[in-house]
Amino acid sequence: MRLPSWLAQHLAALRAVLVLTVLLGLAYPLALVGVGRLPGFDGKADGSLVTVDGRTVGSALIGQSFTDAEGNPIPRYFQSRPSAAGDGYDPTATAASNLGPESVVDTLAADPADSTPSLLTQVCARSRAVGVWNGVDGRRPYCTPDGVGAVLAVFRADGLTGPVTRVVSVNQAAPATPFVATWAGVPVEPARPGRDYVAEGGVITPVRGDAPAEPAVPADAVTASGSGLDPHISPAYAEIQVARVARERDADPTAVRRLVAEHTTGRALGFMGGPGVHVLELNLALDEAFPAS
Repeated sequence: MRLPSWLAQHLAALRAVLVLTVLLGLAYPLALVGVGRLPGFDGKADGSLVTVDGRTVGSALIGQSFTDAEGNPIPRYFQSRPSAAGDGYDPTATAASNLGPESVVDTLAADPADSTPSLLTQVCARSRAVGVWNGVDGRRPYCTPDGVGAVLAVFRADGLTGPVTRVVSVNQAAPATPFVATWAGVPVEPARPGRDYVAEGGVITPVRGDAPAEPAVPADAVTASGSGLDPHISPAYAEIQVARVARERDADPTAVRRLVAEHTTGRALGFMGGPGVHVLELNLALDEAFPAS
């Protein structure tokens, strides 16, 4: 007896679903799991985990922070670059901040904890902190001495031209002292939380200041990678940390630099990106060569 066409079509669709479920939902995943168990692939399939004395201490592919229980950097370790992935290096929340070069004005709230720093202020604050932490010049163009973006809202008599009538340091909330006392002969005032000085007619004007053109603190020390999971830092960022790590471990800086060189990789495929220092591997080598007393 010939089945009705509608029933035959439904049975054919059901058979296709069952066959594809077995092939793609069971056989294919199990085959990949089996390949991942083969010698030489098992470590990579598990996430390239790094173990010491049988204890997992991290991943060769995912960076991590070297901080104490309060989130403070541990002085004897090289520090990783900032991370925008979750609370930092969270592989389930890999992401960038999505802030770009035009993010220069902070959103100031009455409660500083509710304020949102611009990318410029984040960079300025990090550069200042890294400079203090490592004993180098943390100054950066367009940054104030207290570590926020050096940005003014300049008001003119007729909008875009004419005499300056008012100037506000938009990233320094009252009662802070503005980073410049006057601008075009007009006293500079601190910002008031909740005010939108652009909407009020102010022209946003970043001020370069007297910082060196080439900051001592490199870019990867103050910006996160696109994924937020990069396990490497630049040789330049490693270099400014050498003196601190050597001092904390009572080690010869030359010996610490030697370990840095040993854990520095070249460009990918010889031409992509730049050299990188694997922070976890370097810190493990330091623990072995110069254990904490």
